[in-house]
Amino acid sequence: MQYRTISNGSTSFDVSTLCLGTMFFGTRTDVDTSLRILDRFVDAGGTFVDTANNYNVWVGGHGRDSEDVLGEWIRRRGGLGDVRLATKLGAAQKDPALPLQNVEPTNFQGLSAGIVAGEARESLRHLGIDRLDVLYGHVDDRETPVAETVAAFGELQREGLVGISGISNIAVWRLVEAREEALRQGVDPYGVVQQGYSYVYASPAARRTSDVSVDLLDYVAAAGVDGRPPLTVTAYSPLHQGAFTRDDKPMWPGMRHASNRDRVRLLHDVAAEIGATPNQVALAWLLGGDVPVIPVIGASTVAQLEELLAGADLVLDADVRARLDAADLDVRAAVAV
Repeated sequence: MQYRTISNGSTSFDVSTLCLGTMFFGTRTDVDTSLRILDRFVDAGGTFVDTANNYNVWVGGHGRDSEDVLGEWIRRRGGLGDVRLATKLGAAQKDPALPLQNVEPTNFQGLSAGIVAGEARESLRHLGIDRLDVLYGHVDDRETPVAETVAAFGELQREGLVGISGISNIAVWRLVEAREEALRQGVDPYGVVQQGYSYVYASPAARRTSDVSVDLLDYVAAAGVDGRPPLTVTAYSPLHQGAFTRDDKPMWPGMRHASNRDRVRLLHDVAAEIGATPNQVALAWLLGGDVPVIPVIGASTVAQLEELLAGADLVLDADVRARLDAADLDVRAAVAV
């Protein structure tokens, strides 16, 4: 396992370059299996774990199922030790009687000051800890003034309840605006941004602002200097829930285009040539980029986790990487614009 430092300019700590996502822990992945996955991840050197306050509500859970599983795991361990824990707020159900969905009306709680303060403390209670290493706004809230949201996260950091704040599913211009607002207020800005990112990419028609873009990577590369505190990208759905290897797991509608089918075939070709799996190659591609990101991996069995752990130390030769990068490069560049 490799490690890297994440920072907001005043708070810094090291995390493993693979982050373990726990979305279905406690529902689709039963508690005992979830605990074994967590134990194996840590045994392998993993030190970064990701959850949220709304996970599983759409598959029959109550929303904090994975936080509760993590709370049980933390109690059994006698604390987090070297593990750094991230959770998210703002995308739980505003009205429990209505469905939670990605299309309007989303029914998200949003990122008002009251929600940020209250939901952060509720996550701490479910997890059984007194400080969150990373706390994300789960989905950008354009109805709440950015100054209000930034101030709310800043207050949690001042109180010592949060180490580094972050944001997810946000347009680049909104991320920049929020970080600039934090500097104006004299509070620590978002130090982590979690977006969708993988070897495949969305069609321009999908109009997704929640994915990693060339502009975002350029902005991250330029951070870490006076006036632009450090910023780290964590990448959700790096393997599209098994779509790179399983025919029964289709990619999202916006990803189902000819260029991506060609890219997935190339993943398989390269994997066969170098003695790896397509998932391992996809993770190595993300980890070895000019602007490295931290993939958030998901596993429902220890065996699945073992495969992904092997991708953490896979280094692609320059010619292999160039071949992967060159696939439909013109199309990918057009999408980035």
